Formats: sequence, C-alpha cells, structure tokens
Amino acid sequence: MNRRLLHPRYWPSWLLVGISHLLGLLPFPLLWALGMGIGCLGYLLVGTRRRVTLRNLALCFPDLMEPARKRLALLHFGYVGVASCTQGLVWVSSRRRLGRIVKFRHRERIDKPLRNGRNLIIMVPHFVALELGSAAFTALMHPGLYMYQKIRNPVIDDQMRRGRSRFSTAPIERSADLRQIVREIRAGTLFFYLPDQDPGRRGIFVPFCGTATATVPTLSRFARLGAAQVIPATTRYLPWGRGLEVDFHPPLEPFPTDDQEVDTALMNRTIETHIRTMPAQYFWVHRRFKTRPPGEPPVY
Repeated sequence: MNRRLLHPRYWPSWLLVGISHLLGLLPFPLLWALGMGIGCLGYLLVGTRRRVTLRNLALCFPDLMEPARKRLALLHFGYVGVASCTQGLVWVSSRRRLGRIVKFRHRERIDKPLRNGRNLIIMVPHFVALELGSAAFTALMHPGLYMYQKIRNPVIDDQMRRGRSRFSTAPIERSADLRQIVREIRAGTLFFYLPDQDPGRRGIFVPFCGTATATVPTLSRFARLGAAQVIPATTRYLPWGRGLEVDFHPPLEPFPTDDQEVDTALMNRTIETHIRTMPAQYFWVHRRFKTRPPGEPPVY
C-alpha cells in the first residue's frame, strides 16, 4: 500500500472503508433492508441527484406521469442504497458466499463459445448491482480484463481496484493503449466492457431512449479487431433480499458491421430493452445526457 494513503486527511475515507467491510459481514437480506432505508432517506436529502434522476426519467419515460416517475425515482434511490451497503461484499466475501447470493441465468451463452474457442466481450450496462455481479462472475465463472477509470479519492480507488482484482481479474486504465486490449481479446481473455456513461466530446451522438446521446463508439471496433462476439449481461437485485441475478443475453447481431454509428445505435437499443425490464435498477443518478449536440441547450 502507498504510505501516503495513511495521512490523516484520508482517515475519513478509511473509516468509510472500514464500515463497508463490517457491513459485508452482515446477512444479505439485512443489507438489502438497510440499503433500501438509507437509499430512500437519500432521496429526501440529496436534492441534486434527485433532480438528475427525475430529469433522466422524464427524458426516457415521457409517457409516465409525474407521480409515477417520483415513485420510480424513490425506488431507484432505494436500490442505490442497497448497492452502497453491499459494496463490502465485493471486498470481503469468499467464493462460497458469493455463490450463495448470486445466481447465473443462461451461463451456457458464455461457457459454450469459450469451449469452442470464441473470443468474447461481455457488455455490462450500468445497473446498480454491477459491482457485486461482476465480482461473482469473476469468482465463480471466468476471470478477465476490464477497463478502469481512476476514482478521485485515492483510498476508495485503491480499495475498488483491489476488490475487483481479488479473483484474477486485471484492470486496465482507460488511457491505456487500446492495442493492448485488442491483443488480450485475440488471445482469448474475456473483456468486460461498460458502455453507457457520458464520454464528453470523445463520443458520437446516437439515440438513447429517444434522445441524441454522447456515446463511446469503440465496442464495434474492439469486436472487429478482436474477432470477438459481444454478449450483453445484466445484473439484477431480487426483491426482499433474495439475492442477485446475473443474466446473459443472446449476442448482438448483426455485430459488428462496417458502420460504427449503426453498431453504436444497436448497442444503445439493446441497453434500452433491458432497462424496460427493471427500470428502477438502472443508474439514473448519473448525468447521462450531460454532453449535448452542438447548438442544443443543456438538459440539467
């Protein structure tokens, strides 16, 4: 560990890490209930993120009446609370415990192509159960490679990297040479691709839930250069603390094509389809529509 992280200014962060570790020892149903309560309280107290969430829901579900959007936003904050309370599970849980909490659906869509020597990219949209589901995947199924963006708080950044790397999964910085990722994919290493955060002006504008949205277009490039099939995977908290489910969906088809914009639009439509199955669990607190096309006003 870097000794500078022991400086007193980082002690509050270490306290938060310690609390997360202790929470990770609690029974999962209790964590679910605690997280729901904390999240709903956060809906009342964290006005900035509440407004972002309501604005995102208004853009993506324009036919939903305002009272229904508010109920959906409240439930979403509850699930964000659950994700926060279960973060410690990513850092401390054994493979055996993860196996009791997390179940996989349609895992043959991963296992079979791997047995046949196919290169795979797992497309993992930002549902709130992403961290725990990914940890279980690498612990119980297959290790791999994931692209990583540094967190500003160095203590939390260190803990996140350690937690994600516990089961032989390797991080690679977003600023790294993309050729390194392609070499790994072609060598048969699973690559976990998170496609749906605002990339700023590095993205292209394609529809997402009916709104022109800045989107990173590199998934089709990775698939083409890595000769890889893209399998979408979603993570879902089950009601009342019954665990978590990771579902593997049919591969993107046709993908990749010769048109990067068409491929990126297909990726977004696929994410939209999965959002409709569990709208409260998508990561709505993120300013997904922050970057606007030239000449268009901000939405937040």
